[in-house]
Amino acid sequence: MVVLVTGGNGQLGQALQKTAKTNLDIQFVFTDSKTLDITDKESCERVFKQITPNFCINCAAYTAVDKAESETDLAYQINVVGVKNLAESCQKHHTTLIHISTDFVFDGEKTTPYTEEDTPNPKGFYGKTKLEGEQEVQKILNAYFIIRTSWVYSKFGNNFYKTMLRLASERNSLNVVNDQIGTPTNANCLAKVIIAIIQHPTTNIQPSYGIYNFSNEGICSWYDFAQNIFELNNIKIELNPIPTSAYPTPAARPKYSVLDKSKIKSVFGIQIKDWKVALKDLKLSDNPDSGINK
Repeated sequence: MVVLVTGGNGQLGQALQKTAKTNLDIQFVFTDSKTLDITDKESCERVFKQITPNFCINCAAYTAVDKAESETDLAYQINVVGVKNLAESCQKHHTTLIHISTDFVFDGEKTTPYTEEDTPNPKGFYGKTKLEGEQEVQKILNAYFIIRTSWVYSKFGNNFYKTMLRLASERNSLNVVNDQIGTPTNANCLAKVIIAIIQHPTTNIQPSYGIYNFSNEGICSWYDFAQNIFELNNIKIELNPIPTSAYPTPAARPKYSVLDKSKIKSVFGIQIKDWKVALKDLKLSDNPDSGINK
């Protein structure tokens, strides 16, 4: 089995690279924007023709939520045009696409976990481009899995976990919003779930294509997340909870973006770890366990 991974140098791409070392029955081909520019249709076609993948995991994305409000063309090219190019190449080469999306497709006005059937209503340009990317996949392909996830962190790339550690080394106190509610996702857990989907019998025999939610279990605020990061790393710092109104940003954030994972657990038979356990896994080891139990 050949699996093409776009965005191989991003945090999920690097998590997949680690996971690939223990899945020797799969031939992974990791690409970055230099070896596969998803915004270039010819680049997509050249790579697909060369390796003829069974699956394509699209980890390439424009994820700078605030910059997307001003860098609209770049965000659109990567998150919409690029996804359309990949979907068309997947269709031509009979490749199943696994596309990574986001909780930002929702407006955050609910007070109960979002299901795959809830109507998206993104508040910012980033969320709008991610939703349009999803729609391109659905228009072009039948064989696809769209995985919506939230608050992804790892030891790779830029993310909240690494930002908190960096700021703690520079400051004596920090203010973190406590009225945005969601669930952190360990990138290693997400990588393992993606592999589990690829290897699951129903994927190849009776495919259950469509949209799925995945994050770790549990609910917290960004303040709660930061507090746990500092406790696990034995960092003493003055941490102050503040409302979103005290920390204005160019892009609006969902107030509540907890994802309901009932569907992915039911279809693929997995149990998902609590976010605090998954965070501890990342801290304890450079090779944390999967975050799922089959």
